[in-house]
Amino acid sequence: MQITRTGTVSRQGPAEHFTGTVRLEQVAAPEPPSRLRMFNVHFAPGAHTAWHTHPRGQVLHVLAGEGRVQREGGPVEVIRPGDSVWIEPDERHWHGAGPRTSMTHLATVEAAEDGTTVCWGEHVGPAAYPDA
Repeated sequence: MQITRTGTVSRQGPAEHFTGTVRLEQVAAPEPPSRLRMFNVHFAPGAHTAWHTHPRGQVLHVLAGEGRVQREGGPVEVIRPGDSVWIEPDERHWHGAGPRTSMTHLATVEAAEDGTTVCWGEHVGPAAYPDA
């Protein structure tokens, strides 16, 4: 067992992968052989990810606020505190805050054998992120 007592470091989500103000905190990244990675992610109103995939899938668990999530070809879905979202391996998707609400979620992924956790695509266009 290992208990980590040092605080997490918050960093700005890079503009090439996020629209708007996003803060990322790595919560857990145990040593190998574990491939678990967990992040606390806070999205300011209107902030969201670019399109992306995860080689082993992803679980989102909403802690606060109201957000949006969409898989390619599907509808934009509203997510709220207590909601958990399972995103299939290599399923193209985006997620973030609502247009006028902030949202915080835990994001959990498992790294692939090569250490990859995410493959980023282009930014989400206004048609996919409606101002509603």
